[in-house]
Amino acid sequence: MPPSDELTAELCARAARWVVDEGMDYPGAKRRAQREMGPQAARMPLPPNEAVEDAVREHIALFHADTQPAELRALRELALQWMDRLAEFRPHLGGGVWRGTATRLSDLRIDLYCDDPKAAEIAFLNQGIDFDSQDAPGEAEVVLSVQAPCRALGETVGIHFLVHDHDALRGALKPDGRGRTWRGDAAALRRRLTEDDTA
Repeated sequence: MPPSDELTAELCARAARWVVDEGMDYPGAKRRAQREMGPQAARMPLPPNEAVEDAVREHIALFHADTQPAELRALRELALQWMDRLAEFRPHLGGGVWRGTATRLSDLRIDLYCDDPKAAEIAFLNQGIDFDSQDAPGEAEVVLSVQAPCRALGETVGIHFLVHDHDALRGALKPDGRGRTWRGDAAALRRRLTEDDTA
């Protein structure tokens, strides 16, 4: 393996540890791994998320194979509850919970597609949902964050609702370079949960 490939593989492996064991997001984990590896790594381009995801799957298989499937299922079931609750905003689950790499340390990421971005905040207020709101330039109109109890895990889970304009939905459904989707709606998530039951 060429030295550059070895560096990339090491960076991905380090980033994967931060993702799985500390609950970091991919961009933050890649930057932290790059800093840890010193000047040589600082000059190399950061690997794509798909490469880190491969390393995450390897790390889970080696160190968390006995616990991760149940944790993932608990998070998916929690996500489905919230997606049903906010069905009018065409919710789509993304991140590690959708892609199958989440653990109990992972937050949920749910994209909402609204004709009026303010409608989601109004719905949260009307439903009595306690949330924090942050602007998210370049990615979404706003991010609404809640802390929700997850009985199956016995702890509280962070859920981040990224509010998009309705027209952004079409582009959001494009697959990655391997043909895998980045997010899925409630019907697709139910199919995944059913497949888990029959696996």
